[in-house]
Amino acid sequence: MTFKIRSESSGREFDAQEKETVLAAALRQGVMLPYSCRNGACGSCKGKLLSGKVDYGTYESRAMNEAEKEKGYALFCQARPLSDLVIEVKEVAAARDIPIRIMPARVVKMEKLADDVMRLSLKLAEGQRLQYLAGQYIDILLSGNLRRSFSLSTSPLSDELLQLHIRHVPGGHYTDHVFQKMKEKDLIRFQGPFGMFFLREDSERPAILIAGGTGFAPIKSILEYAFAQGIKRPLHLYWGARAKRDLYLADLAQKWAKEHKNFKFTPVLSEPQPEDHWSGRQGWVHEAVAGDHPDLSQHEVYASGPPPMIDAIKAMTKKLRLPEDRLYYDSFEFAHAPAP
Repeated sequence: MTFKIRSESSGREFDAQEKETVLAAALRQGVMLPYSCRNGACGSCKGKLLSGKVDYGTYESRAMNEAEKEKGYALFCQARPLSDLVIEVKEVAAARDIPIRIMPARVVKMEKLADDVMRLSLKLAEGQRLQYLAGQYIDILLSGNLRRSFSLSTSPLSDELLQLHIRHVPGGHYTDHVFQKMKEKDLIRFQGPFGMFFLREDSERPAILIAGGTGFAPIKSILEYAFAQGIKRPLHLYWGARAKRDLYLADLAQKWAKEHKNFKFTPVLSEPQPEDHWSGRQGWVHEAVAGDHPDLSQHEVYASGPPPMIDAIKAMTKKLRLPEDRLYYDSFEFAHAPAP
């Protein structure tokens, strides 16, 4: 059984197979709906059902609450059609023509950027390149039908090597492997690119970029791409971390600030240590943004990091008059080892 789905925003139509999510069906047929985590946790894929019925699937209440559901909203990464549908959702055209591929790669370099952050450099087969947008991510394919998502930290303009910043999550099925067993020259398989977290180049608005921990990885990709393209609009990076050691590439960000007049860098520590001798900003990174920018109505905000940070930024930007469609985010969900 198949169901027909029409996007009211664009008039495009596509079919969904039985038990296939709206998002999966759309991506399979080249219709680029917004999304990030694909597991019902972040809310990026939220849209409205104008007609038809769905199985809403499993999702977290912070991604969609009951009041939103009663108003006709659904998370399209989880919703499975039970009838033909008409939906209302803003499509993202920039990623439409980029194919999602499964590719092998070799680990050619492993570098510890901090005690708990590993930079993996991956090389594709001779003559192969991955087409992607700065800020997108890939899924590492594991045995047992498992996969783990990691943002690409390199600009697509310099894609000879693909680099990932992997934080060690104690008990993490894959990150334990990376830090304890992985060796250079190992082979991996991945699928990608995925995600709607990328720079909107058709805008001249000032952009505020907020990173939490290894959320710096996709923002690094975005900024390196912007600098290479000669983008001149104001760019202000806020990088939040616990202690100074967690700002694992702060020297690079400070170098950018010296080289590019349109770029500012503000590091923010929530728990600076005595040995840090820290005289910079302290507290939560979203509070630093709010203190500097009490009115965001003329800005865009790009945020990547852990879910609590993203939730706080959503609430903050709403209060500071940022239009909802100018907040772009990538919520980093951490996966732990499967139960025995």
